[in-house]
Amino acid sequence: MSLKFGVFDHMDRGAVPLGRQYEERLKLIEAYDRAGFHAYHLAEHHATPLGMAPSPSVFLAAVAQRTKRLRFGALVHTLSLYHPLRLAEEICMLDQLSGGRLELGIGKGISPHELAYYGVAPEKAQGLYVEASRVILKALAGGTLNFKGEHFHFEDVPIEMTPVQKPHPPLWCGTSNPEGTRWFAEHRVNCVTNAPGKRARAITDRYREEWEKLGHRASELPFVGMARHVIVAESEAEAMNVGRGAYETWFQSFMLLWDRYGTKPPNVVLPTDFGDFVRAGFAFVGTPDAVRQRMLEEIEGAGVNYLLCRFAFGDLPFEVSRRSVDLFASEVMTKLPGSSLKEPLSLGGEDVANA
Repeated sequence: MSLKFGVFDHMDRGAVPLGRQYEERLKLIEAYDRAGFHAYHLAEHHATPLGMAPSPSVFLAAVAQRTKRLRFGALVHTLSLYHPLRLAEEICMLDQLSGGRLELGIGKGISPHELAYYGVAPEKAQGLYVEASRVILKALAGGTLNFKGEHFHFEDVPIEMTPVQKPHPPLWCGTSNPEGTRWFAEHRVNCVTNAPGKRARAITDRYREEWEKLGHRASELPFVGMARHVIVAESEAEAMNVGRGAYETWFQSFMLLWDRYGTKPPNVVLPTDFGDFVRAGFAFVGTPDAVRQRMLEEIEGAGVNYLLCRFAFGDLPFEVSRRSVDLFASEVMTKLPGSSLKEPLSLGGEDVANA
């Protein structure tokens, strides 16, 4: 089974001023590009420290100009908060700016509290998402847009922009259960889960079943991935020590709105303790050898063909994340069985101390 690696980023609030955080993140993204990662995936969140890039397209426009090979995209655009015609135009611009490197993540939004801040009733989010996705895909095909739905109505709208990739950039969705895999398979959608190993395996097995039922080749299966926190260091003690505080900060940001309203995030229960988080398989933390072995076990157990790494989270210092990326690229991802990358493209660039 071929295996590729990407990066997932909440862009949650760190310990440095926001402008500096953006620049440090862009330098990390340049390192991902040089190391040979497949894609950079950016979350969208609003009114929470979990998401300091609430307009993914703005940040991704900078990514397009700072990278050469790396693909990128939102994971996901919260479609229930967008005017679909406006987002379709942004998608075209990003794909054109990057020479066809955009990945298109779509979803309805996981947080009812964030939706409510924008005046969107959570019970209407699914309908808005379905209609918006249909409008966007029709608009990306070009020509004249006509659409009549419950939420959106377009009549003879001339479409002057189309993306480089035809008929549209690759589609991505997040999922926490196997129920949506039939639709994913029918539309060749790449999917990602944060679920632990057994639940992730249920998703990947069902996707493969649905894919085969449609008569597709196993070798053409879209990406079915999982996202995990990653810290690679010279010793396990060092990795755990730097990760513990950063995870606490990230976890507080993740839970802030849920705790404020006395609710719980759907389909996920995360340990409050970093050690428990690592032992539960939500993170790969330690030396290159230890991370590689644990990662191999999880990848084989979950049946995924794509691994999204969170190298930057909480108040983890830039230098720690950058060192982790370098060790991962040189000592982990090139040595895993099935990896499509046998050596990093380059680990050159600015010295970390001077970056």
